[in-house]
Amino acid sequence: MGLRGLLHLLLVLLDCWASVSAQAGATPVVTMEDLNSTEPAPTTLRPALSPRPPETSRAPRPFSGPRPTPVTDVAALCVCDLSPENCDVNCCCDPDCSSTDFSIFSACSIPVVMGDSQFCSQKAAIYSLNFTADPPQRIFKLVEQINPSIFCIHITNYKPALSFINPEVPDENNFDKLMKTSDGFSLNAESDASFTDKPDAPNSAKYEYGVCLQTSDSFLRFPSPLTSSLCSDNNPAAFLVNQAVKCTRSISLEQCEEIETLSMAYYSSPKILRVPNSGTKVPITVQSIVFRSLNKTLTRLEDTDVLRQVLVETGQVQVCTNVVLEVKYSLTYTDAGEVVQADLSLLLGAVSSAMVPLQQKFEIYFIQQNTKPVPLSGNPGYVVGLPLAAGFQPQKGSGIIQSTNRYGQLTILRSTTEQDCLAAEGIRTPVLFGYSMQSGCKLRLTGAVTCRLVAQKVKSLLKGQGFPDYVAPFGNSRAQDVLDWVPVHFITQTSHVKDSCQLPVALAIEVKWTKYGSLLNPQAKIVNVTANLISSSFPETSSGNERTILISTAVTFVDVSAPAEAGFRARPAINARLPFNFFFPFV
Repeated sequence: MGLRGLLHLLLVLLDCWASVSAQAGATPVVTMEDLNSTEPAPTTLRPALSPRPPETSRAPRPFSGPRPTPVTDVAALCVCDLSPENCDVNCCCDPDCSSTDFSIFSACSIPVVMGDSQFCSQKAAIYSLNFTADPPQRIFKLVEQINPSIFCIHITNYKPALSFINPEVPDENNFDKLMKTSDGFSLNAESDASFTDKPDAPNSAKYEYGVCLQTSDSFLRFPSPLTSSLCSDNNPAAFLVNQAVKCTRSISLEQCEEIETLSMAYYSSPKILRVPNSGTKVPITVQSIVFRSLNKTLTRLEDTDVLRQVLVETGQVQVCTNVVLEVKYSLTYTDAGEVVQADLSLLLGAVSSAMVPLQQKFEIYFIQQNTKPVPLSGNPGYVVGLPLAAGFQPQKGSGIIQSTNRYGQLTILRSTTEQDCLAAEGIRTPVLFGYSMQSGCKLRLTGAVTCRLVAQKVKSLLKGQGFPDYVAPFGNSRAQDVLDWVPVHFITQTSHVKDSCQLPVALAIEVKWTKYGSLLNPQAKIVNVTANLISSSFPETSSGNERTILISTAVTFVDVSAPAEAGFRARPAINARLPFNFFFPFV
């Protein structure tokens, strides 16, 4: 754009701004009316034209002509009128309201009704209430609202955009015409390739997270409650998605032998495909069957053959036996996304009419092949002698990062026979729950090494590599539950002496724990951890002289449990009163 074009653009923008300022300063005509008069009094505001020098020419406009008439009349539109022939509360534009209704209004729920806010100018209906009048009146204004943005729509040259276009429905008369106007279908190599490479299509080479487990006939069904508590049998089991749900079934006890969802074969007969769309099938192996009687006693069956439900009558009571009450799938998979083993555990039971509707429980979990479970320091409370679980948070909002070595997450110095700190560097001992420990070593100082360098070395020696920021409250705390973890409060104690060297000499860790839960089986829970770094002042070592200082670390476990008090109900007070004539006629 040249200098002349830029000058024309600036003049157009200045003209628009002057026009907007003049229109915004105009005062509309206000009409006050009671509810029986619903005709608005429109107000037309003419924009004032800004003066223009006679030698300046107006820039040509790309579009000219009047703006199309809006499809919606804002003066006649009442968007809060939801009840026909009834007054809606706080709806000032509702024609069904009377002056009595206005007296109980608090304010107009929709004070302004307007069209598209992107236009440079448009009509807006403004409603308000005048409670000082008797009876109360509605104040209605129809104004020309100005959009101060310079990027507003001045003229709409596409009239169909102001309303929705009714699509042409194909019939026997216009079908040929619509076929000619449409592009039709194209079947070529590119479309076939794009169809086969869809990201939603499952990869036939392996199972991926969330993909439905395929069986020889369809998919592995995992009954679950969807919109209600009733079981939905068409819910598929997804790969690597552990689930445990409960749902109910409304059954007829007389027809229990014919309901397949109550039979053992319904859950043990499917064969899972090793990978999607493959011919290798993995059968479901029944590992255990437990039978529950009507009096809730459990008996493990030695035989794992498929049992069918049987309806028996004991006197006048009907009982259906061998009904599936709980189903637990255990699927083993490889790191390549293949299902290699499927195990099933069942709980069968006897069901009477008093247990209808029947509640069933379903579980499914996945285990990776050739992996060992992560050892815990307790479940949930800490066990005496096991290491404390600790870690650090690299950034706010992330989980706790822990070392793979559970015995190296929180450590102290390990005492050696030489008692040399430099020789024992890197040799640590883990902090075990319930064990208060103390260890130390000796450090020789010479004048050849500066005080600052020695202080940094001793501090790293005391804290070790990767001193944690958080300690797990329980032995089985999860790393993603950051808010449950206990922060380590690090305190530094120094003694300032003139012309001396400040060296850390001890690290004292205090762990406060409490008994949590039931009195019969209390669980150990850590509630506070404090690490106190103690420094001492030493005179500067002159050249040729040596000084030996003692470096120590200590861990102390403090039980802060409140004294356990057994709770009993208050003994009831007997407030018995005899009738007034109880001793009549003796008294």
